[in-house]
Amino acid sequence: MSILIRESTWLSAADASKALGVNRATLYAYVSRGYVRSEARPGTPRERRYSAEDVERLRRRNEERRDPEKAAGRALQWGMPILESSITLIAGGKLYYRGHDVVELAKKRTVEEVASLVWTGVFDTDFSDTPIHVIAGTRGDDGLPFIARAQSVLAVVAARDSLALDLRPRSVAMTGWRILNLLTSVAAQTRELALTIEETLVTAWKAPTRATELVRAALILVADHELNVSSFTARCVASAGSNPYAAVIAGLAAIEGTKHGGASIRVESLLDALRRTRNLESALAERLRRGETIEGFGHRLYRDGDPRAIALMAMLGERSAKSSELAYAREFAAAAESILGEKPTIDFALAVLARVLKLPKGAPLTLFALGRTIGWIGHAIEQYASNEMIRPRARYAGASVKSPPDGT
Repeated sequence: MSILIRESTWLSAADASKALGVNRATLYAYVSRGYVRSEARPGTPRERRYSAEDVERLRRRNEERRDPEKAAGRALQWGMPILESSITLIAGGKLYYRGHDVVELAKKRTVEEVASLVWTGVFDTDFSDTPIHVIAGTRGDDGLPFIARAQSVLAVVAARDSLALDLRPRSVAMTGWRILNLLTSVAAQTRELALTIEETLVTAWKAPTRATELVRAALILVADHELNVSSFTARCVASAGSNPYAAVIAGLAAIEGTKHGGASIRVESLLDALRRTRNLESALAERLRRGETIEGFGHRLYRDGDPRAIALMAMLGERSAKSSELAYAREFAAAAESILGEKPTIDFALAVLARVLKLPKGAPLTLFALGRTIGWIGHAIEQYASNEMIRPRARYAGASVKSPPDGT
């Protein structure tokens, strides 16, 4: 079963050539130039197979060059870049914030320093002179998930924060710091903020001391990821002239979706459901037979694995080497990779982090949303500075226009 599923990610030379509309010689030239990966076909070393992902990427690129109008129509679905941003670069299997490798930032910098970098371009912005809003959860909303509580609190505080109406870059950065701390108090359900955001969360969640560095790293690793759906949503709202609170509320609405940050909830459930399974590969294969998905594996922007997941899993290994939950997660990842031919994403790593540290249910999505708030504010700052409204046109595809009868 695993071999058949894994084969679907590779194409024969004939199929790859057909998909690209080229002859074999051109296909081999693409391989030699590094455009398409190939490898020996198992059992028949003289034959090679070709990455379906690379072939599709190259096919679309060639098509976009021939038909720019069609390319524009696909730009909103992993297509051509449609906006300029100086915040995040994804290149060579790595992720960078303003030219700094995110993995290194996660190891060496604080959340405050990374927020400063994303918002202002430097590490040392002083946020001490901005008032910090905190609000604890009330008895009436204790049963609500973090996203719902966060959105309601943000709406209330926004109406009272007149400083949020100042949309100059430095002012928005200060508002961003107030929002980030406000959301931390909502997540922790406390009015008592510790010295750092991660310490506040770890204390509230009663996590072990070693969790502090791991939570800090997780927040930094997810702070931004180019023009993802929640960042684009936040940017659209900011382009209308709405204040930063509104941009973050919009980002929260998008990140909760199951195709975005909400995927971590499904990873949590899957890890729970299969915890006592002896043969994980068979259990995962059975899920696929039933038409179910296996969340948390394979990212279209990273051929060789999500660097954020790799970094977080490595840090967990260094600090929780003897954890039975980590051992289970590694076994699960190996089984999934055997079947899917895909490596873990940050959604999987966040779910594993929560299991190893015994964080409360929903913690992966909470961490994702808190960290990504940094990115939303960064994109809002850029959009305010451009002073342009995002307003793409739609190509009408409905019923034909009916002409009125003569004489009317």
